[in-house]
Amino acid sequence: MSEDAKLIRPRDAAKVLGISYSTLKRWIHTRKLLTVKTQGGHHRIPERELDKHLHFAERRLPVPQRRAQFRQISARNQLVGRILDIKIDGIMAQITLSIGGQRITSVITSDAVRELRLQKGQLAAALIKSTEVMILRVQRP
Repeated sequence: MSEDAKLIRPRDAAKVLGISYSTLKRWIHTRKLLTVKTQGGHHRIPERELDKHLHFAERRLPVPQRRAQFRQISARNQLVGRILDIKIDGIMAQITLSIGGQRITSVITSDAVRELRLQKGQLAAALIKSTEVMILRVQRP
């Protein structure tokens, strides 16, 4: 693990994921959620590990509450993740999100980045709007 990875305390991680502390501890002990231990033997969860499980928190809420964080928009393909990187070059910006352990990149205006006050590490949603969605079969190695 890189030394600059942000580590989260278990109680804080449970809040982020929308699960109970006891559920989080069970996930740790069954290795569903990987942790690192401090010198004192306390569990800490890397932020990137939490990102893999963010979708669980959203599923537990009733539909109206799940949608409350989004703008009122008809598109349903909204994927919540954490901003990994923001690259601004002139009038354009490249935003990379981690969503369920995968990365998605979007190019938007640098003005939009400033207006939304986007920062690395924040939660954000990618809105997918397309007339076509293609499926590709992936072979396991």
